[in-house]
Amino acid sequence: MGERPPSKRGAGGRRYDPERLFLPPDDDLAPNRPGETLRARLDASRTGRFGLFLARLLGRRPVEDDWRRALEAQQFVGSELDGLAAGGWEVVHSIVLPGEAVIPHLLIGPGGVFCVEAERARGARVAVGGDVPAGAAGEQRPCPYVRRARRDAARSSLVLSRGCGFLVRVHPVLVLVGAAEVEVAAPLEDVRVLQECEVAGLGTLGGVLHPERVDRIHTVARNRRAWLHA
Repeated sequence: MGERPPSKRGAGGRRYDPERLFLPPDDDLAPNRPGETLRARLDASRTGRFGLFLARLLGRRPVEDDWRRALEAQQFVGSELDGLAAGGWEVVHSIVLPGEAVIPHLLIGPGGVFCVEAERARGARVAVGGDVPAGAAGEQRPCPYVRRARRDAARSSLVLSRGCGFLVRVHPVLVLVGAAEVEVAAPLEDVRVLQECEVAGLGTLGGVLHPERVDRIHTVARNRRAWLHA
């Protein structure tokens, strides 16, 4: 079991974190739904149905279609992660970073902290290599899924360590939703590559963080302002 952090007791005997933040609603990310940022982009899109239809007719792929596919993947994975709450896990969805990057899901619990990326593979065979991009068959160019997962986990670790006052290790996880087959071309020691049916297995991990430390990390993670300088 990980090191137990110092805490105090209130008048009623309940332990509490003296640095716990009481956040105004606009700064609290805890209520975010899976895919919250993508929902907002779709709602703000000025491309009407006719414009989308015309773009598809001309063989173009509207960015809104990409957003919808990504939203489906994030909703599915987010729902699976939310289902781990009974086991002492916390999840923060749709964390916006400077530069418009977004961390889809941050999972915090007994087994540690995980930055979870969700990618829709649409029934394709996907090859994942060590330091090279992963791509789904049929795409014109591969997307750097693994590299992105590592980068977002590293940024998360810096933010959480700074906010908590102790080192917080964040492990990257890549979930390929709807993939017909996933081939790991090289050993990935630092990145977990999962299919959607394996997401719930993260809840079986334990022995890393004490509940009080989980609470402290979650308190920092849900604070929008903590991510302003990620």
